Amino acid sequence: MTSEITLFVNPAAGGGRGRRAAEPVAEELRRAGFTVRGVRGTDAEDARRCVRQAVAEGTDALFAVGGDGLVHMALQAVAGTGVPLGVIAVGTGNDFARSLGLPVRDPAAAARLAATALAQNRAGEIALGRAAGTWFGTVLASGFDSRVNDRGNRIRLPLGRFKYDVATVAELAAFRPIPYRLTLDGGEPQDIEATLVAVGNGPSYGGGMRICAGADPREGMFSVTVVGRATRRDLLKVFPRVYKGTHLEHPAVTVHRAARIELAAPGVTAYADGEPLAALPLAVECRAGALRVLGVS
Repeated sequence: MTSEITLFVNPAAGGGRGRRAAEPVAEELRRAGFTVRGVRGTDAEDARRCVRQAVAEGTDALFAVGGDGLVHMALQAVAGTGVPLGVIAVGTGNDFARSLGLPVRDPAAAARLAATALAQNRAGEIALGRAAGTWFGTVLASGFDSRVNDRGNRIRLPLGRFKYDVATVAELAAFRPIPYRLTLDGGEPQDIEATLVAVGNGPSYGGGMRICAGADPREGMFSVTVVGRATRRDLLKVFPRVYKGTHLEHPAVTVHRAARIELAAPGVTAYADGEPLAALPLAVECRAGALRVLGVS
């Protein structure tokens, strides 16, 4: 059996759920026979440094206790290393865990599942996206949705996915179609006007908004959702359907499959896993088998 696990914790995740979850998770892991050491950091930059150092020094697995933001940090440390990741999803959105069918907001169950998989040396391989030197597990957003994300991150209340509903309504007031240049798998560039282009390694972002409903991180291929030129009225009609993925049936929406995307648009910042990434243009690649996840078949 492997012997040591690094527990990476965001104490503030989900309004304190990360802090409260860490203790029962550690208890479950010790009960399974593992030694546990904790990593948290004094701020985001210190947390990134600490978790990378822990992986570099050697650990049998990294367990991330928090939300998608903490998982995003963990990916930067373990992607491509072969060190398996255990996901204890106790954040606000938890889209990464949902995409893989892992327990959400049940830290003890998630810890037991991952610990059993680690003891049996079972970890499923999944793909990750990579852009601007950064790994991501869920969706790279650009356009209207990235602007909503930016505004939503600045809103204190309401909590959870509802703040993104508020941000969406606010952004609609200033909405204009965006001129994109989109290149799929080295093909001919396409010049289009669109509301947004979302590159999905997983199906959802923002706490269950299934913008790339057909994406599966086990497949090693992106699902690219393009919401074309649309009126504010169209967007208001389509937006509620995103939570079920039925927005893909709207005539303004097209879906592409590709492993590499080149994306350019003026004045647009891309977000990945809900975190600000970089301004366009960007080249985005899907890397099959980049991550081993405990509890995933």
